[in-house]
Amino acid sequence: MIAGILFAVFIALMLIGVPVGVALGIGGTVAIVLSNLDTPWYGLLTVPQNFYAGLAKYPLLAIPMFVLVGSIFDRSGVAKRLVDFAIAIVGRGPGMLPLVSIAVAMFLGGISGSGPACAAAVGAVMIAAMSRAGYPGSFSASVVAAGAATDILIPPSVAFIIYSVLVPEASVPALFAAGMVPGVLAGLALIVPAVWLSRKHKMGMLEAHLPRPPFWKSLREASWGLAAPVLILGGMRMGWFTPTEAAVVAVFYGLFVGMCIHRTIKLRDLYVILREAAELSAVIMLVVTLAGIFAWALSTLSVIDPITHAIVNSGLGEWGVLALLILLLMTVGMFLDGISIFLIFVPLLMPIAKAYNWDPVWFGVILTLKVALGQFTPPLAVNLMVSCRIARVPMESTVRWVVWLLGAMFLVLVAVLVFPQLALWLPHKLGY
Repeated sequence: MIAGILFAVFIALMLIGVPVGVALGIGGTVAIVLSNLDTPWYGLLTVPQNFYAGLAKYPLLAIPMFVLVGSIFDRSGVAKRLVDFAIAIVGRGPGMLPLVSIAVAMFLGGISGSGPACAAAVGAVMIAAMSRAGYPGSFSASVVAAGAATDILIPPSVAFIIYSVLVPEASVPALFAAGMVPGVLAGLALIVPAVWLSRKHKMGMLEAHLPRPPFWKSLREASWGLAAPVLILGGMRMGWFTPTEAAVVAVFYGLFVGMCIHRTIKLRDLYVILREAAELSAVIMLVVTLAGIFAWALSTLSVIDPITHAIVNSGLGEWGVLALLILLLMTVGMFLDGISIFLIFVPLLMPIAKAYNWDPVWFGVILTLKVALGQFTPPLAVNLMVSCRIARVPMESTVRWVVWLLGAMFLVLVAVLVFPQLALWLPHKLGY
């Protein structure tokens, strides 16, 4: 009965518009009080304890830093120079600018690890360029949002850090390595429909008449941006610093490039950058800590074991259960952001994964692929919200284009489901 009240309070609060973090915290608190009616004040002592326990985890220190990296590179001018370099390589023509948009978004994924930050950085440059070349704003917004969704798969990734906190068996380096191949495959899969749709609907016909940037000049200007993921990921691989320390290195590197090399960041810009990063980090961390109360209530009320037992013994089999979970998460992903999905469902899903002996690293990649899909699936698609705002188009106008891109990334999800080594080969090769 108390377990039913726990979910009823959480869902009711969500339906009336209460932020997801607050709904998680209140739902968990109500359940804790009801389960300790004889000593309610004693029960309430567990609320601040679990609030702090949810925050006091070393890997979480990386999140504010990577969020700050996203804000810095958004203003550093790196995205524009990477775009010019990519155009210098692939040239001009119908479908080339969408290809460049996705390729640059994938590359920036090796710097910030934040989909919305990447959508803002790439969208600020590419949506205007695609508009001048004759692409509709709704198509440009769809391509940028989908390309930015690869950022949470290509390391470093905020989503993988959250997952590693919830599942200690999956280390951050192993998850970072596991996300590389699926992330690249997702980007390549998105390029196919983006280029095909451009040519089929004769979009970007003006693109061929635009000048092509000179190769060597573009390479020289983009070199500082090209070096960023090599420094961050190479430093982690060489053992120079941990993923958390890598985020701090990335912050100072981004500030150096933006303030000293490209000189696109002034001293007066630092306050705005730090304020934006602090606000977004505070929201993420607050949701994480309040979810700790909800997770503790689930654990102490023994809600998880009956659900696990019912699903495992449902007669669906391993593949049937996987299909059911993907369908559930795809539906939920249309309404909740990725971090909330992890915090709500990972404590429920991990016992099922253990019952079937699924590799926790592989399972984390599967869940993150689903989150990536949700980042550009209407009606709540954080990347799509950013790109639509830049393109000044309503989100509903993007649906005719988004469905093709969703289908392409879904095929990658199916491939990783059927062939787990796509995710596990690289971490095994690197010894994680």
